[in-house]
Amino acid sequence: MSDTSGIEVEALDEAAAKAELARLADLLVRANAAYHAEDAPIISDAEFDALRRRNAAIEARFPDLKRADSPSDLVGATPAEGFSKIRHAQRMLSLGNAFDGADVADFDRSVRRYLGLSDAEEVAYTAEPKIDGLSLSLRYEGGRLIHAATRGDGTVGEDVTRNARTIDEIPQVLEGAPDLLEVRGEVYMSHPDFAALNARQDEAGAKVFANPRNAAAGSLRQLDPAITAARPLRFFAYAWGEVSEALADTQSNALARLAELGFQVNPLTVRCADLSAMLDRYATIAERRAELGYDIDGVVYKVDRLDWQARMGMRSTTPRWAIAHKFPAETAWARLRAIEIQVGRTGALSPIARLEPVTVGGVVVSNATLHNEDYIAGRDSSGGPIRGGVDLRVGDRIEIYRAGDVIPKVRDVDLKARTEGAEAYIFPETCPECQSPALREPGESVRRCTGGLICPAQRVARLKHLVSRGALDVDGLGDKEIERFHDLGWIHAPADVFTLEARHGSGLQTVAGLEGWGETSAANLFGAIRAARTQPLAKLLFGLGIRHLGEVAAADLARHFREWDPLARTIDAAIPAAACHRAAEEVERAERAAAAGEGRRAKLSAARDAAWEGLDPAARAAWEELTGIDGIGATLALAVCDAFSGEQERAAIDALVAELTLEPPEERAADSPVAGKTVVFTGSLERMTRAEAKARAEALGAKVSGSVSSRTDLLVAGPGAGSKAAKAAELGIETLDEDGWLALIGDA
Repeated sequence: MSDTSGIEVEALDEAAAKAELARLADLLVRANAAYHAEDAPIISDAEFDALRRRNAAIEARFPDLKRADSPSDLVGATPAEGFSKIRHAQRMLSLGNAFDGADVADFDRSVRRYLGLSDAEEVAYTAEPKIDGLSLSLRYEGGRLIHAATRGDGTVGEDVTRNARTIDEIPQVLEGAPDLLEVRGEVYMSHPDFAALNARQDEAGAKVFANPRNAAAGSLRQLDPAITAARPLRFFAYAWGEVSEALADTQSNALARLAELGFQVNPLTVRCADLSAMLDRYATIAERRAELGYDIDGVVYKVDRLDWQARMGMRSTTPRWAIAHKFPAETAWARLRAIEIQVGRTGALSPIARLEPVTVGGVVVSNATLHNEDYIAGRDSSGGPIRGGVDLRVGDRIEIYRAGDVIPKVRDVDLKARTEGAEAYIFPETCPECQSPALREPGESVRRCTGGLICPAQRVARLKHLVSRGALDVDGLGDKEIERFHDLGWIHAPADVFTLEARHGSGLQTVAGLEGWGETSAANLFGAIRAARTQPLAKLLFGLGIRHLGEVAAADLARHFREWDPLARTIDAAIPAAACHRAAEEVERAERAAAAGEGRRAKLSAARDAAWEGLDPAARAAWEELTGIDGIGATLALAVCDAFSGEQERAAIDALVAELTLEPPEERAADSPVAGKTVVFTGSLERMTRAEAKARAEALGAKVSGSVSSRTDLLVAGPGAGSKAAKAAELGIETLDEDGWLALIGDA
């Protein structure tokens, strides 16, 4: 499948749009979990926002392709293990984003349009700094703090009550408050407190935090409240959830009421009478940003009148009456000292810029991402020029920008400062780790090592992923331990993790005998490995580290097949069809380049049919089953088939599976009218989101598919239903509208 990431949305056809939505769903779900659940961002806020905007634009152009796991429906992340869970009485939503004055003006117009107000009528807003911290909900009953919960996935959060009680700025008892009051706000850490904490951590040889946001989040989510108590956490209140009586009639008066009750409310919050005042306040706060002593990443605007907020209500993940006006990226100039190549678990060769250390937005950085070879050469993934088509060379003076808490990116090159004789960078065509050929498939922007598990870099990266928190979660076996055991030759293949105790638990070369280890720590590690032998099927699938196979898709596969054997049999049967599909794509690309005029579509169809001619029907049926699972699709199916067809990789997978006891997903309802049926949703749903519809169907025991086939039992078609509805009619499949679906499942 071609990499569509560099193609303009308007240029995407339906197949390319579907592939791009799959790529974006996987990337954004992983990035969302890394930020909210792991306190370890993998992409910047600005890049996350840009990818989410691209996803929304594709969904708007192809509404029928919206996935059940669409990033448009994301709020926070799944609560972490180790804490009990609290279900929020009212969902904690995220905010939509504005990136310039035009976006804010659009927001103001949308508010007026929704409320039926003219441009001449006054609509006042509050404007407050957007604190870069961790969201927290505090529930008070009878004036006493009952519990505190993180946002989690917006519906269920982590119970951090004992930790929240250690924060001085969170009142334990309220005087004159409503009998029931949920106060929501942000836990953060000031710059001086952050610097002092890191100094103490460094002196003690403990973890040094990358930024105040990570420090605050990590401190609040400690299992030991004593650690939280020793950390300098603060709290700003900015909203509320469930209340037994209204706090006030406006947002600004409600914030004043919270301040009277003893909460810290940001003093820079003001009421703005119109759009002009909002933008002026944004400029003022942006100007004062560096002097605040804590991190903010924008300004939040909210409709001031609470009755108007109630009328406007919520979308699936964001309120209609509020928006976050984000700050632009921060920049600095630095000298490019070297370009180094890192090899990831999927074999991708990722170039990294090594810089002369420079301070960007208060953080010292010495590395920047260079994405891929086209980026270094001054081209984007579609061949168009970036930075004016100027390539990057070692020794260049480059402008970097940092729009979040992670690795910066290159914005510009100062050609006047280029050293005479500086040579263009030649991207390697062999892997720097194992010298295997590094190939770039047609349409791809990334060059990949073909060495697979013979490549030490891929091997180590996959092992780290396998034992990570989102996968098998082997406590005590972190990145450093994996590297050490790999260097010793003790862990090379995934199954080696589970035979480590048998091989190195006793005798001359033991884990306990290593420097920094002992009998107790070794026993703890072996105990954690034994505990990790029993795993949900979805965790194993995610832990295999197969390209494109993220946590959401792994759960989709596990729900569909439930057990390892039928899943493996289906993939094995589909491998010949995967080869035909790839051949069809190659023919299609060639035909697309040559075809023109009205006969183009017919030629493409003939090319696809020719590639499938003579294929075993069982292989095609297996392929259709695999790609028909909602959330899977051809790109992911190809990656899974590739992983299972490689002799060495398949042997490693089978050896790992033999060491594990795999648990099927939780049983769904068996007595509902749709239990055991395969359901497809198409068109626009008006009374629930697509994600809600999918979750409800699966909770009732149905399987949700993304495509219509002879195995489909029921099609739920909303407005705008197209080809799926036509195919269902052709196959004689029962079709219901949304009201009929809700009546069938008893939710009318």
